[in-house]
Amino acid sequence: MRDSSAAAQACHCKVATKFDRNWIQARIPHQGSMCLLHAVSHWDSAEICCTAQSHVASDNPLRNAHGLPISAGIEYAAQAMAVHGALLAPVDQLPEVGYLASVRNVQWWAPRLDDVGADLSIEATRISGNEFSLLYDFAILCNVRLLMRGRAGIVVKPP
Repeated sequence: MRDSSAAAQACHCKVATKFDRNWIQARIPHQGSMCLLHAVSHWDSAEICCTAQSHVASDNPLRNAHGLPISAGIEYAAQAMAVHGALLAPVDQLPEVGYLASVRNVQWWAPRLDDVGADLSIEATRISGNEFSLLYDFAILCNVRLLMRGRAGIVVKPP
């Protein structure tokens, strides 16, 4: 995960193959307007970088009467982690379903996501993991502006 001074750097993931929203929807449980990600721009075994345009959609299911709160960024990050799991799964099998168990050290520098002006970049970096749980750092950016960052714990197989 990047700190605010490194947010201006381009994503350094190795694989630049682009996977679109249809590919994403076929591999994660979120469908329709609840599939928040637009595309995977870069990924490797430890990191994924996705883009989103849904933060400005009037039918975004996470919107409230005041717009899309910054806390919705946690769901964007969780979906990027789910897509990362799908990319790492063997080609002939569906990925394990994961459940967001905790978020920690969440910081934000904007009150809302819907008024930031451009596409979002969602970055997630796998810090550790085993067959039961995963730990990711995540960051949400708009252009080079860091909007949110934190750490998420994912339970893959409940004990």
